[in-house]
Amino acid sequence: MESPRRDRPAQRYRRFMASALERWIASYVKAWNSNEPSDIEALFSEISEYRSYPWATPAIGPQAIVALWLSGADRAGDHQFTWHPLGEDRGCHFVQGRTVYSDGRVYENLWIVGLDAEGRCDRFTEWYMESASKPLGPGATG
Repeated sequence: MESPRRDRPAQRYRRFMASALERWIASYVKAWNSNEPSDIEALFSEISEYRSYPWATPAIGPQAIVALWLSGADRAGDHQFTWHPLGEDRGCHFVQGRTVYSDGRVYENLWIVGLDAEGRCDRFTEWYMESASKPLGPGATG
């Protein structure tokens, strides 16, 4: 059994990364609501890769990410986003989210977010699927 003293650096690292993720997601939500290029750009490192779905060709670097983001931007205030962390492995965070739009659409989200030492994202991949607002399962229509 490891002594509590030996585990302290690992515990401090996990707390630091969890708070870095919280800060990053708060900034992401701010950018999502503002669609200001400077807010979006500030989220990402110079070498970042952003995929809005897993098989997408990534947008690489902050300027390309801003262009992709703005090409499909949501309107400010038309959605609510809630989230919780699922886990972390070597700086790569797994996040489950839910987005509820004012028009009734509901999406379930899974994000993979890599953060660098400065707390900027260096890799982002999103899975999203419409849920409560769309019939699901065998025989579903709509």
